[in-house]
Amino acid sequence: MLKIVHHPLYDAATVADTHRFPMRKYTLLPVELMKAGIAYPNSFYEPELASREQLVAAHCADYVDAVLTGGLDRQAQRKLGFEWTIDVANRARASSAGTLMAAKLALKHGVAANTAGGSHHASYDFGAGFCVFNDVAVAASNLLRENLVQRILIIDLDVHHGDGTARIFADEKRVFTFSMHCEDNWPREKPASSLDIGLPRGVGDLEYIENLRSALDRVFSKIEPDIVFYNAGVDPHEEDRLGLLNLSDEGLQERDRIVAERCFGHDYPLVGVLGGGYSKDPFEVVHRHVGMFRALRDVCV
Repeated sequence: MLKIVHHPLYDAATVADTHRFPMRKYTLLPVELMKAGIAYPNSFYEPELASREQLVAAHCADYVDAVLTGGLDRQAQRKLGFEWTIDVANRARASSAGTLMAAKLALKHGVAANTAGGSHHASYDFGAGFCVFNDVAVAASNLLRENLVQRILIIDLDVHHGDGTARIFADEKRVFTFSMHCEDNWPREKPASSLDIGLPRGVGDLEYIENLRSALDRVFSKIEPDIVFYNAGVDPHEEDRLGLLNLSDEGLQERDRIVAERCFGHDYPLVGVLGGGYSKDPFEVVHRHVGMFRALRDVCV
């Protein structure tokens, strides 16, 4: 059975359905996973909220304290895309703790997933693009701090560049960051990852999958990780409002299958996180996210 981490606070922040960020997907996803036979009521693990100590392993203490105590100024809140509330802060703490719990489950069982996460625009001392804390960076930094791993690979296939992750780990040789994204998309400033593949707008299934296979060959020739984090954002989909790429449902499913099978084939523990997805209908977004969990489930059986 696939180990899945979920917390009710993932959907705690009050965001209107007209907001670009489809908050409701975090409540809908566990239901859809159970309908698909991928999860059962007793499949889910619930984390505690991430502590200040865990958060400052990846983020500036002053920034963490500002988030936890409501000290973010208006400019910082505008950059986030959310007004500060205690629910926004607790949601970010829960998401970070969820990715860390999923990582520890993956180390034990081979594969696990979080029903949130992928907040890759959060940098060391600021948040941006709906990302408060960088959950993958928090999880990776704590695994290193606890000496549970020595080499980490982050595969980021969200349509947007993983700029926050690249900044946080720019000088950390034990973490290899790989981002394949739409080069023409936000953020405009794209700091260097260990490997960046910037695709032109309009790329479809065939070209995308060819680039992915080639990039994974390059990545796995450079690192033998103790764990892999996979940001499986579904915003490369052709109908995504913020995407600019043209992947079909089948293309996304093939992408997820390739990542899962390549990691499983190398015996690398794999952690899946949600990433972005911005269609107007939250049910469509959830349907696409289910594909990542199905791919991870399939390598378990």
